[in-house]
Amino acid sequence: MFSVPALRNAAAMSVRRTATVSSMKGATAIPVVRRRCYATEEGKDTPKEGEEAAAGNATEAPKAELTEDVKKMLAEKDKQISELKDAYLRCLADQENVRERSRKEIETTKEYAIQKFAKDLLDTVDILNMALTAVPSELREKSSCLQSELAKDAEKIIDQLTNLYTGISMTESELIKALKRHGVERENPEGEAFDPNRHQALFQAPVPEKEAGTIFAVQKMGYTLKGRVLRPAQVGVVSDSQ
Repeated sequence: MFSVPALRNAAAMSVRRTATVSSMKGATAIPVVRRRCYATEEGKDTPKEGEEAAAGNATEAPKAELTEDVKKMLAEKDKQISELKDAYLRCLADQENVRERSRKEIETTKEYAIQKFAKDLLDTVDILNMALTAVPSELREKSSCLQSELAKDAEKIIDQLTNLYTGISMTESELIKALKRHGVERENPEGEAFDPNRHQALFQAPVPEKEAGTIFAVQKMGYTLKGRVLRPAQVGVVSDSQ
């Protein structure tokens, strides 16, 4: 059996609990904010929400500054690209000018390649002209030669012919020298063995006391240019007597 004091205490506690519940029902609910902190690898807590917001605001200014720096760098790069492009175009133009000058120089060289050779031949032409001039005008044609007084004097005619031969001989000598200065040399293969690479056989004939295949006559001299056959000698070759 319960005693009277115990019953009174139980009733009082019941009343207090009812009052507390009633007061809680009438009161405004207070939201409960739960925050969790997570440990990092180093054992430190991660920043709270307020700290994260503050850190974000602090990094916005450097980002803006970085953007301005990037713009400056891009502008500088664009300027460098423009300068390089201009230099490249100038280089192409210079190369084209060099090619054009080279082409003109090559054409000029081809046109005047024989200038030195032609100049060396001028002396030969002069000597040949003097040799022709040495022949009196009345002896240059048969009809006028027979009617001239020189025809009556054989000694004078012989002198004129001798002078003509001397002049032509000098012309030939000067011409050979001019050719030799430019690497062109004349060859007289008479008495040599026939070589199809250097000689052109025009005819063959048996010749006593000469070995078959030997050159015994030369119609035209051969010429070489710095050792290379320029024109083969036209020759007659000894054939086998059989």
